Amino acid sequence: MSPFILYMTDKAFNFDALTPDFMWYALESIGVRAESGLLALNSYENRVYQFTDEDRKRFVVKFYRPQRWSREQIQEEHDFSNELVDNDVPIAAPLSINGETIHEYQGYLFTLFNSEGGRQFEVDNLEQLEWVGRFMGRIHQVGAKKNFIHRPTIGLEEYVYQPRKLLQSSTFIPAHLENAFFSDLDLLISQIEAHWQSSETIRLHGDCHPGNILWRDGPMFVDLDDARNGPAIQDLWMLLNGDRQDKMMQLDVLLEGYQEFSDLANDQLKLIEPLRGLRMVHYMAWLAKRWHDPAFPQAFPWFNDAKYWEGQVLGFKEQIAALNEKPLSLQPQW
Repeated sequence: MSPFILYMTDKAFNFDALTPDFMWYALESIGVRAESGLLALNSYENRVYQFTDEDRKRFVVKFYRPQRWSREQIQEEHDFSNELVDNDVPIAAPLSINGETIHEYQGYLFTLFNSEGGRQFEVDNLEQLEWVGRFMGRIHQVGAKKNFIHRPTIGLEEYVYQPRKLLQSSTFIPAHLENAFFSDLDLLISQIEAHWQSSETIRLHGDCHPGNILWRDGPMFVDLDDARNGPAIQDLWMLLNGDRQDKMMQLDVLLEGYQEFSDLANDQLKLIEPLRGLRMVHYMAWLAKRWHDPAFPQAFPWFNDAKYWEGQVLGFKEQIAALNEKPLSLQPQW
């Protein structure tokens, strides 16, 4: 089933069945007794809760959104996580209970994790950034050994073509902005197409923004829910911020650690702005396709406001300009 078909079919789905009693019985079905309440954690795609069991150990349970990933796709994510753990990469991996990491209760797939504490990764801390780069190099060293079979590969179809169709069929864009919005969106897509290039793909974290990195005695990577195949730079560009000079400095520090374990071809840097454009379009479509979920209007009320869409038209223009600037480049090594 294509991702666009999923956009349309899961409109009838909601998480209403996930009552506290339901989740308690789901956990009990795998021999885990929740003694505390279930504290909801920050997650919109799935439903994630922290709790304490009868031995006062803290766990996190994730209930997967039905119709999003198949069991085979979730299993690939879990296998990748455990492969990383086996290679001493600090990552929040699913727990195996009775030999299984995926469990099912009345149609819901769910997974248990240890609760990993930590503070927020400081994106402007260059020492931390180099440390993250070193572990990202190790993640990619493992990820390069083979590709996912069941999980998708980052590309134009899923990230811009299908989202464009979804946005066209939606009612979110104000009537007075439709012509400007879709005209500039099509210009952005054309520019992305012109700058997109084939690149070696590896297994990726897929969504490695700073919020998915905790800090304790070093980095702890969490949430491989968006793991997929793609170019290595996908896991690096979201760690860069500020103006061009800032990004060059951060990239240099990041790669100093990264290249101890993995190589990054200079051509990969040409994909940073196309990937940023893909994420921009995909994000809008993601919010649109999930709007029926009550958690989304509550968390993103600005999405249904005309000012948001006016800002997106400006954002398209800025991203088109960024695509036509000279790409970042690696610093020469002496």
